[in-house]
Amino acid sequence: MTRGRLTHFLFYLNFKFIDKTMARLNVNPTRMELKKLKARLSTATRGHKLLKDKSDEMVRRFTVLLKEDKRLREEVEEGLSSALRQFAVAGALTPAYVQETAFSMPTVALQTECETQSIMGVDVPKIKLSESTEGSRLPYAYSEITSEADGSVEMVSALLPKLIRLAEVEKAVRLLADEIERNKRRVNALEYIMIPQLEETIKYIRDKLDENERASIVRLMKVKSVK
Repeated sequence: MTRGRLTHFLFYLNFKFIDKTMARLNVNPTRMELKKLKARLSTATRGHKLLKDKSDEMVRRFTVLLKEDKRLREEVEEGLSSALRQFAVAGALTPAYVQETAFSMPTVALQTECETQSIMGVDVPKIKLSESTEGSRLPYAYSEITSEADGSVEMVSALLPKLIRLAEVEKAVRLLADEIERNKRRVNALEYIMIPQLEETIKYIRDKLDENERASIVRLMKVKSVK
């Protein structure tokens, strides 16, 4: 065995020894403590299963939202790119002062209502979009500007609900990712720290009680033999 492997092996043995010595709780080895620890172990095991199921479901919901986020982002980026290209063509064919005049008085008013909805106990935003128009949706006469501008305005208007939905989904994805990470830490704490500590302590108390019982039997046998 090389020196590096020997060092690694000794470190592993030392780590396992420290882990074993630190795994047990510092309690009195009595039957009352044993009963309490069994109840705690049962509760911890049940809580671990519930948290694990919750984590699996949150990961499933997270995956669905992530796919929707990817689809919406591709659609929005493609739509914005097309709208900007058309608007650039309209800007090249129309003087700047005409564009400023045409778009200075919008005819569509937008309102948003922000609410929340729960996804596996995580509050995520829910935005409702409503609009009111005064006459035509286009803020200018058809004779004032080119048809490319009409198309770009219509495309941006159609993309607005997708932009709102994309914002909802991305915020929900971030919140779910944070909650999944927190829930994962809870599951790991129960699985690798709390439950092993309780099991090790229960085993220690049982061994101690059995040892005390054997010692009592030996004492009784000695007393009986003396009599």
